[in-house]
Amino acid sequence: MTGVKVVLPGDIIDTQQPDGDEQAVIRLGPGLVQASDEVTAVTAGILRSNSETSQWWVVGNKRRYVAAEGEPVVGVVAARHGEGYRVDIGSAHDALLPLLAFEGATKRNKPNLAVGTAVYARVVVANSVMDPEIECFNSHTGKSEGYGELAEGFMFKCSLGLARRLIDTKAPVLAALGKGLPFEVAVGVNGRVWVNAGTVQSTILVANAIRNSEYLDAKQCRQMVKELLEKQ
Repeated sequence: MTGVKVVLPGDIIDTQQPDGDEQAVIRLGPGLVQASDEVTAVTAGILRSNSETSQWWVVGNKRRYVAAEGEPVVGVVAARHGEGYRVDIGSAHDALLPLLAFEGATKRNKPNLAVGTAVYARVVVANSVMDPEIECFNSHTGKSEGYGELAEGFMFKCSLGLARRLIDTKAPVLAALGKGLPFEVAVGVNGRVWVNAGTVQSTILVANAIRNSEYLDAKQCRQMVKELLEKQ
């Protein structure tokens, strides 16, 4: 998709990519629903798409995250019960994280997460009649692929719009930071970001740079990161 397209509730969305595969399965995210053969916007905002994953969604100015299948989230373990954990992902309801939803987990070898532990997970069930369900691995491959417990580091909140921009591998602030210092980052589209840069000072620098980047363009992001690194 080229340019910026603003949509309003009720707008019909053309999900065909230029020269795209007409047989590709389209995945709808927040702000879009399918009725019969048409995809319709249900919230106002900017229409976004990812041609590699055939995902479409609307970026609005919502304050509360609404879970959608396939999306990465950063959550915090709120409680444990017999079959798994309840995890706060910032939505209206806590998400269920089964004990076996981890790479290599078995009935005899299960993770033991304490209340308050941060996890990076993927939404696998999201609808209006059930609580969301998440998993800390890719159930299709059996591999963690970066999901799991987030040990050490620092987690902070940001706007949902900034979080979705950070998901892009070409996010200017992350690219600029990567050239200046090594760090790990886990971005949840639920408006939570976890970072670990090895030291407290570097971790705070990365967190501040990400927060400051929300209203900056690519050039301004690079300059802001440069100034922060020079002051370190």
